[in-house]
Amino acid sequence: MSEKSAHLSPVELVAAMLVILLWGLNFVPMKFALLDFTPFQMGAARFLLAAFPLFLFVARPSIPMKWLLLYGFAQGLGQFSFLFFALKFGMSAALASVLMQTQVFFTALMGATLLGEPISRPLTVGMMVAAAGLACFVLNLFTDQGLGTVTELGFLLTLMAALMWSSANIIVKKMQASSEGYSALSLVAWSSLISGVGFVLISIVFDDHDAHDNWLQASATGWLSLLYLGWAASGLAYWLWTLLLTRHLASRVAPFSLGVPVVGLLAGIWVLDEQMTTMQWVGSALVMFALVVVVMGSRYSIERMTRRYTRRN
Repeated sequence: MSEKSAHLSPVELVAAMLVILLWGLNFVPMKFALLDFTPFQMGAARFLLAAFPLFLFVARPSIPMKWLLLYGFAQGLGQFSFLFFALKFGMSAALASVLMQTQVFFTALMGATLLGEPISRPLTVGMMVAAAGLACFVLNLFTDQGLGTVTELGFLLTLMAALMWSSANIIVKKMQASSEGYSALSLVAWSSLISGVGFVLISIVFDDHDAHDNWLQASATGWLSLLYLGWAASGLAYWLWTLLLTRHLASRVAPFSLGVPVVGLLAGIWVLDEQMTTMQWVGSALVMFALVVVVMGSRYSIERMTRRYTRRN
C-alpha cells in the first residue's frame, strides 16, 4: 500500500477550499452564459477551453479509444447537455448544485447492478434519506408550483444530468479494471477535447442559424462566464483536486466535496436572488444530510481498514 500523508498542509487546505469555491460557484456563470449562448454553444466553449492548450502538452491516456469516447460522451456531452438545458428551462442554480449530488446514489445503484459492488450500511441509509429529499422536490412541483424557480422539466433534466455523471463514474471503474494506469489529467484534457468537438457538431446541426451570431454579439459577462467555466471550474479545479487525491487518501479529500452544494445553494440565492420554497429547503437539507452520512461513513470504514492493514504489517 503506497504511503500517503495523513493530514493536509495549510497550502493544501487552501487548495481544497478553492476547489469547493470554484465548483460551488460554477452554476452561477452557467446561468449568465445562457443569456448569450445556447446550451450546445456553452458546452462547446466550456470543454474546448478546458482542453486547450492542455491536451497539446499531455499524451493521450493509455486506455482503449472506446473508453475515452464513452467517457467523453457521458461526462461531457451527456451530463452537461442535460444540465445546461435544465438551467435554461426551469431549474435554479441553487437547487441544481444540490440535485446534481444525487449522482453519488445513482453511482452506487449502478455499481451494484452492473458491477456487483456491495452497498454498505451508510450508503443504504443515505439513499433512503436522499429518496425522502427527492420526494420533497416532487411534492413541491404539485403543491407550490409558481412559488419557486423549478419546473417539472428542469427537475427531470437535472436528474438525467446526475444519471449521466453516474454513468461516467461507472465507465471510470471499467477503465481502471481494464487498464494498468493512466493520468487523470490527460483523461480530463482529452475527454474535454472530444466533448467540445461533439458539442460543436451538435450546435452546427441543431442550433438555429441565427444563433451562430451569438459568438459575435455576446456580452462581456457571457465571455467571462465561459472563461470561468473552462479554465477555472474545469481546468484549475480538476487539476488541484487530482493533486490532492494523489497525495492523500480519498477518505481525507472526499469530505471537502460536501461544501460544493452549500456554496452553490447560497450563491444562487445571494447572487441570482433565487427564491426557494419550504419544501425545497427541506428536500435540500435531506439530500445534503444523506451525503454527510455516506461520505463520513465511507471515511470511517476506509480508516478502519487502513488501521487493520497497518497492524498486520
